[in-house]
Amino acid sequence: MRILIADDVPDNIRLISRMLTGNGYQLSAAINGRQALKLARSCAPDLILLDIMMPEMDGYEVCAALKADPCLRAIPVVFLTALHDTEDESRGLALGAVDFITKPFNEAVVRLRVKSHLELKRRCDLLTRLSRLDGLTEIPNRRAFDERLEGEWRRAIRFGEPLAAAMIDIDHFKEYNDAHGHPAGDDCLRRVANVLARNLEREADFIARYGGEEFICLVNVMDAKEVYLAVERLRSGVETLHLPHGASRVSPWVTISIGAALCHPTKERAPAELVAEADAQLFKAKNLGRNRVSFTSF
Repeated sequence: MRILIADDVPDNIRLISRMLTGNGYQLSAAINGRQALKLARSCAPDLILLDIMMPEMDGYEVCAALKADPCLRAIPVVFLTALHDTEDESRGLALGAVDFITKPFNEAVVRLRVKSHLELKRRCDLLTRLSRLDGLTEIPNRRAFDERLEGEWRRAIRFGEPLAAAMIDIDHFKEYNDAHGHPAGDDCLRRVANVLARNLEREADFIARYGGEEFICLVNVMDAKEVYLAVERLRSGVETLHLPHGASRVSPWVTISIGAALCHPTKERAPAELVAEADAQLFKAKNLGRNRVSFTSF
């Protein structure tokens, strides 16, 4: 696991690093608050050991900045301090720190507290992952999608890049359940989810179960043609499963309809606009006969 040590006294960094050596930890160090924030964003540590008394940007300010960043706020912060005032501890805990290690350092205390907080972080990460997975299909759920959309929206604004979303619906799924039974329906959802996940070519692309027989996908591409090709690959991938659908009015096999939309995110727009447009295109695809892609850019 990764640990970031931030202290403006190099001897303190060397001392703590020596104490933690041999435990399999990946250690990185910062000698001021701004460097600590930069490293936290780049190396994603599992724990930050943060000195309070640093020039220019003290530990309290660094902790506040970490907790204000959605990508960093879950990282546990343990303050390193020579302060023993309960008001100082209260201030740190109020900012979101999980513990204090006082100077001069006791090696046994440092080792045990670091081990304890890393174990808590590991368990918390596991619970977080489970809470963001759909229990039936084992792909991300709507909660995970909403969080990913917010992050991708901010990233697209920062780099001036487009972002696309695709809303996906299994054609005549109610009729599938009626004809084949709900256990078969569950198996159908799992197999469709697996095909959708396998047909995503880019690491940054993201598929989630949106609810019921609906799925939603984020596609990071540069132009409309790429969007269409990416989502058409999803549609054809499901069709070539050749999963029999005895009650479909579209095909003898299970098929999907897809509504896709591409936009250039701005601070004036909301991410929900992209989802709403993809949903409108899905409605259009269904009205045009299903088992097809309807796409727009705006």
